Parts: sequence; C-alpha cells; structure tokens
Amino acid sequence: MSGRHALETKVRPMAGWGPLALCLLLLAGGLTMLILTAITEQPLLLLGGIPPIPIAFLMLFGFQAVAPNDARVLLLFGDYRGSIVQSGFYWVNPFFSKKKITLRIRNFETGATTTPQTKDAAGKVLTPKTTSAGRPSKVNDRDGNPIDISAVVVWKVVDTAEALFNVEDYEHFVAVQSESALRILASRHPYDSHDDEISLRGNTVEVCQQLRHDIQERLDKAGVEVIEARISHLAYAPEIAAAMLQRQQAQAIVAARTKIVEGAVGMVQMALDHLTREKIVELDGAQRAGLVANLLVVLCSDRGTQPVVNTGAQDG
Repeated sequence: MSGRHALETKVRPMAGWGPLALCLLLLAGGLTMLILTAITEQPLLLLGGIPPIPIAFLMLFGFQAVAPNDARVLLLFGDYRGSIVQSGFYWVNPFFSKKKITLRIRNFETGATTTPQTKDAAGKVLTPKTTSAGRPSKVNDRDGNPIDISAVVVWKVVDTAEALFNVEDYEHFVAVQSESALRILASRHPYDSHDDEISLRGNTVEVCQQLRHDIQERLDKAGVEVIEARISHLAYAPEIAAAMLQRQQAQAIVAARTKIVEGAVGMVQMALDHLTREKIVELDGAQRAGLVANLLVVLCSDRGTQPVVNTGAQDG
C-alpha cells in the first residue's frame, strides 16, 4: 500500500472447508505415526509423525469466519493485502494480521462523551470503551442567541481501508466531526425567522439535508457514509428561554394584528365600493370617515362591541 490515502482492495480468499479437512488429516496422520512409533519402537516413524502436527497447528491460525455485514482487513507484516467484505468461512495466510471492522449501520447522538479503552503493555484490555448519553450542545445562532441543539447521525463504514488507515479512531473521528459540523451549521442560521430566510426551527428538512452534506464532506476521507442526520433537540438556552418566549408571543401578536388590519381595510373598501356602486346611500366626506372609523373599530376589536343606535334628535 502506498500513497497518502488507502484504497480498499476486496479479496475473496479460499473457502475454509478444504483446508479444514487437510488440517484434520494432518493431525490424524501425525498422531497415528506417533502412536505407531510408540508401539513398534521404530524411530524412523517419528520423522513422519512430528512435522504434520505443527503444520496443522499453524494452519489453524488461517481460518476466518466472517459474519454478514462484517469485514476483515488483512495485513502481512504491516503491508495491506486486501479486505474480506463477503460473509463466509475462509482460510488465509496464517501469518496475516486480521483486523475486524463492522459494516453495520450505526447511529449516535451528538454531545455524547466517549471514554476510550485502555490496555496494558501486553495489549490486554483493562477498561472497555464506554459512551455516555448525548447532551445538547450550547452554541450561538446567527443572531447571537444562545441555543441548545443536538442531532442524531446514522452512518456506516463503506471503505475499510480508509477507515482503518486514514484516521486514528474512525468512530471517535465521526463523533468529533459531526459535532463540529452541527455547531457551524447552527451559527449560520437564525433560530427563528418570519420571512423566507432559512431558520433552524422553521426549515427542518433543509437544515437536516445541509447538516448531512456538511458531515459527509468531513468524513469522506475516513471511508464513512452518512445515511441520515436530523435535529433531535432544539431550544433556546435556559437563561434566555423566558425572554425569547415573550418575544415570540409579541411577534405572533403583531403578525396576527397585521393580518386583521389588512383584512379589515379590505372589507371597509369593499363596503364603500358596494354602497357607491348600488347607490344605496349618499355619503359626504365626514360621513364616509365616520363609517370607516366605526367599521374599523368593529372589525379590529379583540372583544365584542356594543352598538349605539341613533334614533334622531327630538324637539322640546
């Protein structure tokens, strides 16, 4: 293997059933020769009984059972010799070093804390790798408002060589790069928007697609495919949540009032046009202004109005 980037080479080794039968025959033959040597006391039989046993023992290290959606990366004294990505029972060179990588679909939530495993000098695992539950990340949106946000990322390994050789720990690499992409995405968009601008809360589909694209760009060099990325938690930070709720309520009230006024003006205009067109009543400027004012009060009021009936003046 040479170059800056590893390129996966898929191999399909020899099926393991034939070598397994040969291994058993060598063991049986070697043991038989040793037994005959002990019975007949002929040292020459010992020469035929000793070699098959270590050969069969060495062959045992070449057997590999690969489960579905698992892979084995084969190394010979540090040199990459290919990857087994198809399930089955195989026999490979016993001197190959075999690294297991799962091709199954995995998911995680950003903000999770991963503790790597620790090993002693002999390579024995002292403490396994553990992952805590994800917690929302606190970032500032484009307007500078602190928000809590987290995402669920669904991914899988598609290139075993890149995953093993291009990065130190591809699982940790996926987690760190996803967290970084989420933070940058949150800082590019406002939490909420009342116009056509893309916002984190109002354009969930577009934001999730952009997040997946950003994460995939970062993970291409690690041989990982991002299947899905979606926002799992989005809220204002607790210290400004109450104030932002009041602002949202005020914006909603203003927007509702704007719609009401626009509709009321249209209805008043329609009423005046209808009266003029049908010549139902002749109104001068002052009367038209009074009618407009009364209609706007009735239509824009948030509570029921009490009508006042004008019966005309009475002479004393």
